[in-house]
Amino acid sequence: MSKKQMTGKKNRVTHSAHKTFIFERKNYIFMFIGLGVILLGFILMSGGGSDDPQVFNPEIFSFRRIRLAPTLVLIGFAIEVYAILLNPNTDKKES
Repeated sequence: MSKKQMTGKKNRVTHSAHKTFIFERKNYIFMFIGLGVILLGFILMSGGGSDDPQVFNPEIFSFRRIRLAPTLVLIGFAIEVYAILLNPNTDKKES
């Protein structure tokens, strides 16, 4: 093959192989929102321990750590699933 034919072949390959993202901007926005909700849940879940292992601290059983924080984590995971399944290219049809 001549050098000119090889160069043309190389150019065709680079032009046809363009990079595309799997998700759109809307998907990534929902993913970051879900990640923030999960992070908030884990932050609310932390703490409440005692410095002395011989002393019991009932603060670990507070509403924030037992109910609110795990609920926020689960809601965050649900937002992540929604963000993955969301198809931003669908247009709403008017009836």
